[in-house]
Amino acid sequence: MSETRWLSPEEHEAWLALISVMFKTPGTIERQLLEDSQLSLAEYLVLAILSEAPDRQCRMSDLATATFTAQSRLSRIVTRLEAQKLIERSGNTADKRIVVAMLTDAGMARVEAAAPQHVTHVRNAIFDRLTCDQVQQLTTICRVLTSGDEGAKAPASLQ
Repeated sequence: MSETRWLSPEEHEAWLALISVMFKTPGTIERQLLEDSQLSLAEYLVLAILSEAPDRQCRMSDLATATFTAQSRLSRIVTRLEAQKLIERSGNTADKRIVVAMLTDAGMARVEAAAPQHVTHVRNAIFDRLTCDQVQQLTTICRVLTSGDEGAKAPASLQ
């Protein structure tokens, strides 16, 4: 067994900062969405992704990947949205194993109504606090952390 590589003081500080963002930010965003639109963050993400998809539809497996959600959790989210007539599910005509989620007109209206307040909140909570360079750095860091390759190294410009 190899020796533990403890975090340096700088890494420890960054880790604590990341943890605080991971816990605080989704909570404030979720609270705003629930209060203003009666949608959870996960529900809003599903609706928003479908609103931008071709023909407002997407395979459930692709939707799970896009939302970083397990298919079982996504199925529960979509079931709630179906009950509100915001989404419909159907089988793919070419391959019955494929399930497609489609945003209804009511779903499109709901996401369009929620988006302005949501974007304003996200801008106030995150982007208005960052410089243009920090936004670019945030994008790069998040892409590295979510790339799926746990051994991926940060680009030299960030090291």
